[in-house]
Amino acid sequence: MPSPSPVSPPAPVPSPAPAPVASPAPDRTFALVVGIERYGAGPAWDLPGPAGDALRFRDWLLRGGVPDRNILLCLAPLADPGVPYRPADHDTLRRLVVSQLHALDGELLWVWWGGHGVLDQAERLRLFCADATTADKRNLDLESMRTTLASDALPGFGRQIWVVDACQTFEEEYGFHHTLPSESLPRGRRAQTHHQTLLLAAARGQRAANDPGRGTGLFSDSVLDALAGSPGPWLDPEDLFREARDRIERLRAERRTEQLPALWLHGPRRTEHVPAPAPAAAQSPSGPSASPGSGARPAAGGAVRTPMEQLLAALLAYPMMTDPEERQTMVSELGTRSVERMRRNSKPRADLIGIVRALSDRPGELWLLYDAVTLLDDDETRAAELRAAVRAYAGARPA
Repeated sequence: MPSPSPVSPPAPVPSPAPAPVASPAPDRTFALVVGIERYGAGPAWDLPGPAGDALRFRDWLLRGGVPDRNILLCLAPLADPGVPYRPADHDTLRRLVVSQLHALDGELLWVWWGGHGVLDQAERLRLFCADATTADKRNLDLESMRTTLASDALPGFGRQIWVVDACQTFEEEYGFHHTLPSESLPRGRRAQTHHQTLLLAAARGQRAANDPGRGTGLFSDSVLDALAGSPGPWLDPEDLFREARDRIERLRAERRTEQLPALWLHGPRRTEHVPAPAPAAAQSPSGPSASPGSGARPAAGGAVRTPMEQLLAALLAYPMMTDPEERQTMVSELGTRSVERMRRNSKPRADLIGIVRALSDRPGELWLLYDAVTLLDDDETRAAELRAAVRAYAGARPA
């Protein structure tokens, strides 16, 4: 008896393509837009850029048809912005998050925040409010804000896009004399309705670079450039992140910043902090062995040092760097306005990081640091190491 022919399984039915996400109506789109340039702590904390970036984002929303009344604009500007705005102090911002947003009837919520931030000892990003002083650093905890707006304390607003241009540098780098005030915002019951996408300017431990000459944050500017190609007020936030990250990568290649933007996804079935891609190791033309001026250099034990680490090591090799008065003499020799409003630190490494970053905002100014250091200490061996480190970090000395 012939064996039966095998029965072929039925051909799989192709799954239908996912339906495109409908863009919310502009009149059901709201935004909390924060730009803080001036702080209660005084001029040393001034940060040119966030208010201008906030206004550019507001303009993009308005061009997309979002009514002006739907944009909750909170500023602490260094100059008159020419439009009405709410203050960006702690009480105003807290009240908006806790009490006023829940009274709105909307579908999409944008949260735009530009200003100073710090990663505390508990690994939580604190966003300083305009009334932060050196003794009372008033702030809002980003994670507490997020969980409040993810709970049923906020009806509606199933889609939320957050853009946060703030540093995630470690709190201990600043040597604060007073601890950070801590507060958890009240929230409702956990909900399964909110999809939150957070675009952060920098990864853990990193500074979010600012361009004081142009008056913009590099990440904010990258996001705004990406938004400019969309009519608004909605676009896929992960696509937006990829475009902004690509722009930051080009700035990294030009050595204008070291930051690596981060993406956080929170939803009913997805909670993920997408790690930033590791920066590509710098290579010399002949291969991966780095030489002076070619980028990262090997450290002891074969580990590769970044150009920043190489530069810090060369600076810290100078005995004078441990003396605050000698470091101040060095800064006075720089002769540039880039360091006039820079926050100083009593710890040598943290102070040097601040000096390097302040000088990095203007091409060629890091060579002023080389000139000042070698004027005060003429050791030829240390000078050769420092010259190689400055070249690796900032490129050749300008003509």
